[in-house]
Amino acid sequence: MKIRSTVVLLALAVLGLLLLSACGKKEEQASTKPVEQAAPAAAPATPIDQATVGSISGTVKYAGAAPKPAKIDMSQDPACKGDNTVETLVVNSGNLENAFVYVKDGLGSRTFDVPKQAVTLDQKGCRYHPHVLGIMTGQTLSVINSDPTTHNIHPTPKDNREWNESQPPKATPIDKTFAREEIMLPVKCNQHPWMKMYINVVKSPYFAVTDKDGKYALKGLPPGKYTVAVVQEKLGEQTQEVTVSPKEAKTADFTMKASQ
Repeated sequence: MKIRSTVVLLALAVLGLLLLSACGKKEEQASTKPVEQAAPAAAPATPIDQATVGSISGTVKYAGAAPKPAKIDMSQDPACKGDNTVETLVVNSGNLENAFVYVKDGLGSRTFDVPKQAVTLDQKGCRYHPHVLGIMTGQTLSVINSDPTTHNIHPTPKDNREWNESQPPKATPIDKTFAREEIMLPVKCNQHPWMKMYINVVKSPYFAVTDKDGKYALKGLPPGKYTVAVVQEKLGEQTQEVTVSPKEAKTADFTMKASQ
């Protein structure tokens, strides 16, 4: 009996040692496991001496006879009422509306604060308002529905995340952000195939969309040599090299045509 008891005690002691060893290994593994790090904070904005800033402004014109605006057939949805003119190419007295103008190059490694104010995209009269917009990376896009019908917002980007969300009348806004730069990112509505618009995502605040007179302005630019680009959904892109001296207001006009 003594021998059996001794054997049992020895077995229990060995088992205890094995358990302690296993626990020690687990604790060691836990302590050596890398801790998941939080996402790095956005780089602070590069300081700009406001006493030296200048600007670039101008007009974007269309060469040749303006095409006759086509009409959209909205009869599939009785709730769709309002202006039904196609916005693909809008020309007013030779001036090109809805062209996107931005500083394409010349800012180097400068960083900029992301605006806290959201950019609004409205759906009214079964049209997107505005037809073309600019937004900074990380800035909030707030999509609202002012129509008495359901819409289905569907951006189809190349460099950002695609999404496709339904929005009933009077629904809460759909808020989204874009992580990467992308020019002329198309947006459509799966409910109403004629609804189209373009989002331009850039890293700096130096962008504008031409108004009905074809005018744009890029303000608050630090002195430097820049490549300014104008992009239109059907006419492509044009660029100009513009050097801005301290406190200088430069003019850069563009003329676009259908053959380019």
